[in-house]
Amino acid sequence: MIKIFPINLKVKKRGNPFTYLLFCCLPFFCLNLNAQSTSLQDCFNLAVQHNMTIRQARSALLSGQYNLQAEKKSYLPKVDLLSSYTYLSSPLTINLQTVKDGLVSGSSAQSVNAANEVFREITGNNLSQAAQDRILNTSKNIIGAIYPDYNPELSKQSYFVAGLGVRQPIFLGNKLDAATNLAQSLVNTASINVNLVSKEVDFLISLQYMRILYLNTLLNNQQLIVSALEKNKNYAEELVKNQILPPYQKSWTSVVLMQANARFNSIKLDKQNAHVELNKLLGVGLDSNVVITDTLKYVTVDPVLPQGDFWTDNPIYQLAGSKISYAKTAEKISKSFALPNVFAIGNYNLYQRDLPVTIPDWFVGVELQWSLFNGQTRKRTLAARQLVDEAKLGEENAAQTLQVLSKVSRNKMISLQNEVMVLDNARKEAHTTTSLITKRMENQLSSPKDVNDAVLIEEEIDKAYQAAVLGYYLALAEYFNSLGNPKQISQFIK
Repeated sequence: MIKIFPINLKVKKRGNPFTYLLFCCLPFFCLNLNAQSTSLQDCFNLAVQHNMTIRQARSALLSGQYNLQAEKKSYLPKVDLLSSYTYLSSPLTINLQTVKDGLVSGSSAQSVNAANEVFREITGNNLSQAAQDRILNTSKNIIGAIYPDYNPELSKQSYFVAGLGVRQPIFLGNKLDAATNLAQSLVNTASINVNLVSKEVDFLISLQYMRILYLNTLLNNQQLIVSALEKNKNYAEELVKNQILPPYQKSWTSVVLMQANARFNSIKLDKQNAHVELNKLLGVGLDSNVVITDTLKYVTVDPVLPQGDFWTDNPIYQLAGSKISYAKTAEKISKSFALPNVFAIGNYNLYQRDLPVTIPDWFVGVELQWSLFNGQTRKRTLAARQLVDEAKLGEENAAQTLQVLSKVSRNKMISLQNEVMVLDNARKEAHTTTSLITKRMENQLSSPKDVNDAVLIEEEIDKAYQAAVLGYYLALAEYFNSLGNPKQISQFIK
């Protein structure tokens, strides 16, 4: 495991620059001195904190949580500061001329009736018709003279209005509840997605880690192959000097050795690439030196058969199930569009200067909004209902896929166990054969070419054996991944 020891050092700004540089570099020296082989569990721990995909999934979850908090406050009233500047083509006016005749005649008739009532109270008789006509004409002349001959303005041609508007939901046809439930389902989905992403990252880290162990094993074995071929080349050179072998035998050993060195360098480059890919998964710098020196060792594993509905613990299945809740909520929202919306509304004018007389200082009321016909509502409900059926099928498909993956990976393990046993016996025999041929060459009973051929055959058989071991552990990793716990492979990768 890579360990960094914190060092508390106080350096004055005016101190020796060399001393300051030494103190700055000291933690890096401590890093290299304390570097040990990083375990698979250490890689899991690093990825939890630094992997970019996991951090992105957590960010999406946090966004959903904030949105859920906002939806829960949708019941609160909405208060707006409303302001407007209005310029009219002409001021608002009342056309009094259209009612002038009616007002003059009506007022004059009321004057006649009033005078007649007073005269009757005094004398007991009505006014004569001539007297009533004179009073009527006199009233018309007086009222007509004082009646305005213009249309009065109700407001100025331009004015500014500012006030507070309040809108409180009373009943929205379950739209608010549905929106909150939808936001909650999105949070649940985002939470499951974090687990799913973490699981997949752990699975990929396991594969990459085992690949590095496999390459470490190949490097060690290839180094032994190169050493054996170097000894064979040196021995062939001695035989050529002593004129026991023809020169082409030495040349052949040189060619084989160069090819072995090329394969060794190729494996080193593959390991460097594997480390870069692992660093990406861990979320550390691509050039970080994550030390992994272990090799891949074969250990027979007999994993416990899954019991019951094991796939329900897998985030893949849970994510498919969360889509059902989302689809059902979407169906409720679609149905709520056919229900009315009721709001309590109010307004208070803060700025009343030049306010038109037709606008009150404040008002309160109830607002009803109801779509009596919308051709899309029914189709949207059917689409949402179909989405529920689709989500249920997706859940069933995910369960079946995980069951298949579990069975297939176990069958692969059984097959590779047999292959590993056969190749293990074959590589032991190949090693024994190489040793015998080498001893025969030392007794001049075989040639360096025979040794080269034996070493190359042993190399190929050993590579096939290591590939089978890697395939076995990859199948084991797939099995644990199908159960939803890829980290369990770390118990068998030491």
